[in-house]
Amino acid sequence: MGTDARNTRADRTELRVLRRDEWNTWYDTLSTAFGGIPESAEERELWDGLTEVDRSLGIWDGDACVGTAGAFSFRVTVPGGASVPAAGITMVSVAATHRRRGLLTSMMRRQLDDVRSWGEPLAVLTASEPAIYGRFGYGIATLRGSAEIDTARVRLTVPPGTDDVRLRYAEPGAVREQCEAVYARQVAGRPGMLARRPGWENLPLLDPESERQGTSPLQCVVAERDGEVVGYARYFVKPEWDDSVPMGEVRLRDLEALDPASYAALWRFLFGIDLTSKLTVRSRPVDDSWQHLVSDLRRCGLRQQDSLHVRLVDLGAALEARTYQTPVDVVFEVEDVFCPWNEGRWRLTGDAKGASCKRTEEPADLALSVRELGAAYLGGFSLASLAGAGRVRELRAGALAEASPAFGSTVAPWLPHGF
Repeated sequence: MGTDARNTRADRTELRVLRRDEWNTWYDTLSTAFGGIPESAEERELWDGLTEVDRSLGIWDGDACVGTAGAFSFRVTVPGGASVPAAGITMVSVAATHRRRGLLTSMMRRQLDDVRSWGEPLAVLTASEPAIYGRFGYGIATLRGSAEIDTARVRLTVPPGTDDVRLRYAEPGAVREQCEAVYARQVAGRPGMLARRPGWENLPLLDPESERQGTSPLQCVVAERDGEVVGYARYFVKPEWDDSVPMGEVRLRDLEALDPASYAALWRFLFGIDLTSKLTVRSRPVDDSWQHLVSDLRRCGLRQQDSLHVRLVDLGAALEARTYQTPVDVVFEVEDVFCPWNEGRWRLTGDAKGASCKRTEEPADLALSVRELGAAYLGGFSLASLAGAGRVRELRAGALAEASPAFGSTVAPWLPHGF
């Protein structure tokens, strides 16, 4: 009786592509699932404009929306500098009234089928709950670094030429195009970065007053050389006093620069803002170079957290899209229960110039699941470290030592902002 009743209830639901006139209802469902706190009109308008409704799914129970999922059209940088099409999975939720009915699995199934039909070899996401997505083949591929720096005690040593960089305050919107041009020049140099489509340049400027938590409005300083913007920092200031002693906090949103001197000039500015003694940094590369400028890394409160999760949708095309730091010739035995078209043996051959990945009947050298390939794909985690956890099995002696360095990256992969 109980099983039949559950099936009857589940059969009432309909999974389909979102229609434009349903967006408000769909987004309200998402907002409720994430706590129900109303967003500002500014934020809601931004996501309304960015949502690609023809790539978004809703589950409906009668007139009620009970599940949501979207997929942005992204291009993500991979090792070697190529910009590869990727579906940015986003806005995933299931109403609390409809748990444990397989609705999330049905959306994940439909999404990955759609991504494959669109010819996009990758799906990527950030997870509110990281434990959820591994069973759908997503591997944690990048980390983000955070810090709380005691700027009253930590000093910077800057490179030659830093004093030649001109800094000036600018209204964030007034220099949006110049800052976006700096960002765009950085994208090819670091795996995990997103080539921003029109409209996305507004995301870093989002500044609803309701979310400032006692800070100033968003502020911006640009670095210039010969009249050209070569870097920028966007940040907030939170004034605070301990009796008569200023204890203010600077909260960095984002910072990009085209050369070491401009980069150092911006960090030195942030360290020296009057009436502050703490710089809070969120979502930076784990190898961010400021760590080599500071006098005392122990007073910087470093932490790491998962960021971008990667799923190989078309395994062969994905592995061919990137290059490899050292020559590699390896046969993988791949498990992929959720996307069985990826299962089986694949021979990867490649080097710093290019790669080929084709099906083969040759004996396998390494056995792993598509999740491990996703984790190693951008060079943030090594096959050797995954093997140490029992997630990669060596079937031919020496294969791991040959393949693991090839998947590396000269810089840590990094996702610059969420979606």
